Amino acid sequence: MPMQSGPIQSGPERSGPERSGPEESVSEPVTGRRRRRPLRTRLAVAAVAAAAVAPALVACGGGYTAGVLNVYAPADGAGEITTQAALCTKNSGGAYEAKVTVLPKDADGQRLQLARRLAGNDKSLDVMAMDVVWTAEFANAGWLVPVPDAHAAGVEQTNLAGPVETAMWKRPDDEAARLYALPIWTNTQLLWFRPDVLTEYLGRKAKAAATWDQMIADATAVYEKNKQGPTQILVQGGQYEGLMVWFNSVLQSAGGNILDPDDPSKQTLNDTPEHRAATLKALQILKAVATYPGADPSITNSNEGTARDGMEKGQALYEINWPFVFKSARDNGSAGAIDFLQALTPYADQLADTENPPTAKELVPINRILRKSFDFAPYPGVSDALPAKSTLGGLNIAVASTSQQQDLAADLAACLTSRDAQRVYALEGALPPTVTALYEEPDFQVAYPMGDDIRRQLESEHVAPRPATPQYQAVSTLVTATLSPVGAWDPETMVDTLAEQVQKAIDGEGIIP
Repeated sequence: MPMQSGPIQSGPERSGPERSGPEESVSEPVTGRRRRRPLRTRLAVAAVAAAAVAPALVACGGGYTAGVLNVYAPADGAGEITTQAALCTKNSGGAYEAKVTVLPKDADGQRLQLARRLAGNDKSLDVMAMDVVWTAEFANAGWLVPVPDAHAAGVEQTNLAGPVETAMWKRPDDEAARLYALPIWTNTQLLWFRPDVLTEYLGRKAKAAATWDQMIADATAVYEKNKQGPTQILVQGGQYEGLMVWFNSVLQSAGGNILDPDDPSKQTLNDTPEHRAATLKALQILKAVATYPGADPSITNSNEGTARDGMEKGQALYEINWPFVFKSARDNGSAGAIDFLQALTPYADQLADTENPPTAKELVPINRILRKSFDFAPYPGVSDALPAKSTLGGLNIAVASTSQQQDLAADLAACLTSRDAQRVYALEGALPPTVTALYEEPDFQVAYPMGDDIRRQLESEHVAPRPATPQYQAVSTLVTATLSPVGAWDPETMVDTLAEQVQKAIDGEGIIP
C-alpha cells in the first residue's frame, strides 16, 4: 500500500553518471528507461501535420497562452510523447494544442529543471512526465494536482498494481492515498543469459539460474573450465541510481526493506533481527557478485550500457538489465557486430529498414534464432522460499499545480496515458505498458516474447518499490555512496553503517556526497 507522507523537503541531487538511455556507440546508464528506435519518418510528418491544424490561440497574461498546454518530457521518451501529443491535439476538436518541451537527458537534470519551474510558480508548465520516484516529493511540496475522479475511476482496475502504486501518495491533508499522476509506461529488469554457454559448459539440461547463489555457482563453474570464457555476471554497480536499484531489488527479495512501508521516517535495515538478517543476506550477495572468481573486474564503474556492451562482447554468462538489451542484441547481431549472433546477419537489411521495419509476425523467426544464444528469464530471487522482486522503472504523467488550465491539462494527461496511446508506445517504442489488457493482445504478445515475464514482475508480489519518501534523493545518494565501491566492505559491519546513513538521510542530517 502507498506509504504515509513525511516532512516536506526536497532531497539533494545525486552525483555520478546520468540515468538516461544508452546510445548506440556509448555505454551510459538508463535506470528503467530503454534506448528507443528512431521514430519512423511518417510519424514525424504526422506530428507536424497534426500540430498545423491547431486553431489560432489568444494570448493571456500570467506567462501562459490560453488553449496551449505545455508538456515537459525527458529526452529519452520525448519522441513518443511528442507524436502522441500531436494526436491528442487533433482529437481534442480544437480544445487545446499540446506543445512538448524536451528536458535534459539525465534524470537529475530533469528533476532540477522541473523543481525550479514549480518552485518559481511557472504558469506555463501544465503537464510533466516524471520519474516514478518523484511522486512523494512533488506531491508533498504541493506541486501536483490530484488526478480528477473522472480520470482516476478505473485506473486501479485497468492498470497493473505495481505501476499504479508509484503514482499514489497520501499528503498530510489527504484522508487516504490517492492518485497524483497517471502511469504512462513502466519497466522492470530481467535476467539475460547465454543458453548456448550453459549447454556447452554445464550440460544439455542446464537452465537459467533462479537465484543469485545459483548464478554465482554457474559462472564459477564456467570459470573453472575456461578462465577466459564468458564468466561474468553483469550488473549496475557504479555509484549512481543503478546501484540503488540493484540493492533494493535484492534486499526486498531477501524479505527486507530500506524504509518502513507504513512509516517512511523509520529505516528498517537493522531494527529487528529478521530485518538485519535480510539486509545482511543482500549485502553478502552484492559482495559475492563483485568478488567471485571470474567476476566483472570493472563492476565498480558498471551501468546498464556497460552491461549491455559486455554481454554483446561475449564476456558474460548472465546479465541483469532492462528489456532494451533484447532489441540491441538483435540489431547489433544482425549487423555482424556480435560474434555469437552471426546467425542473424541474413536479416540485416530487414532490421535496418526504419521506413518499413519488420512486423511483429516477421520478427518471430528472427527472435527464435536470437534466443538460442541470448535469452531471458525472470529476475533472480534470494531463495526458493521467497518471491523474487525487482525494482520498477518508468514514467508517470502529472498535472502541475502551477497550470492555469488544469481541467484541459487533465484531459491531455488522460489522452497521453490511454490504452491506445500505450499500445503505440509498446509497439513503436518497445516501452512496457501499464494497461493490463494490452498484455493479452496478439500483436503485443508477438512483439514482446518476454511479455509474460514482464507482466508477472509488475504484479504486487514481485514488485520492489523504491522507498516512497519526499527524501528519496537523499536516501538514494547516501545508499549508493556508502555501498561504493561495491563489495569492498564487510557485510556484517556494513549493515549498521548503512542503517545509520539512511536514518541521517530521512532526518535531513549529514552532508550529501
